[in-house]
Amino acid sequence: MADALKMPTLGDSEFRQLQKMMAEASGIQLADNKRPLVAGRLMKRLRHYRLGSFREYLQLIEQPQYRQEKRLVVDLLTTNETYFFREHPHFDFLGQWAARQRGSLRLWSAACSSGEEPYSIAMVLSEHAATKDWSITGSDLSLSVLKKAQDGIYDLAQAKYFPEGWLQRYCLSGIGDMSGRFRVQAALRERLTLREVNLVQPLAEDLGPFDAIFLRNVLIYFDGDEKKRILQRVIGQLRPGGLLFIGHAESIHGLQLPVRLVQPSVYECL
Repeated sequence: MADALKMPTLGDSEFRQLQKMMAEASGIQLADNKRPLVAGRLMKRLRHYRLGSFREYLQLIEQPQYRQEKRLVVDLLTTNETYFFREHPHFDFLGQWAARQRGSLRLWSAACSSGEEPYSIAMVLSEHAATKDWSITGSDLSLSVLKKAQDGIYDLAQAKYFPEGWLQRYCLSGIGDMSGRFRVQAALRERLTLREVNLVQPLAEDLGPFDAIFLRNVLIYFDGDEKKRILQRVIGQLRPGGLLFIGHAESIHGLQLPVRLVQPSVYECL
């Protein structure tokens, strides 16, 4: 009975194999201290296939017929914490900037996860943009979170950082089986185009150009060389004078990029 309840252990060799796989697939370097998180997120997949070890699971996902399962591993290990209006000074600045712009605006949420960031952007533009001609592209490596972003349905607890009155203005509250949840209104969902993008790979020619790009809380997962390559690709999608937003905990100091700082973690493309 004790053996039946024993939890599989993610050994050194299996974890190194996962580190290599993630680096090749996404460019993300899984730190050694992420081993418990990795084991926890993959455990339910072992249970799904009724496997007794991580070694068996890794052998399974290397088989051609399990390509989608291997992709699911990348999804599970690249899902990041996100919420509406995260790092709110960025959205204050965005509103002030959008109120001064004339002509059409295109914005890119380059690691949009399950949609909280691009929908936050959409609400700010609806509220403050001088133009009605604006659109947002949201992208992510994970297909599962892109599906959530497309649906635009969230638990009501995720609305706690909304500006006053914006939940009622831009979202629909659920009833019946959807009680305790809300959905971003269709008028905003229609402004958002979602697509799969791997930032460590060359970007599609039809992606840009953009007037502002949010690349927040992504760079912390990459070493200096890869970080610079990603930034060069992303900044290449910005129009001159366009804005780049990075996370407040991130730095691009010393990377010699064609941008200038305009306020903490916000840069203008030269």
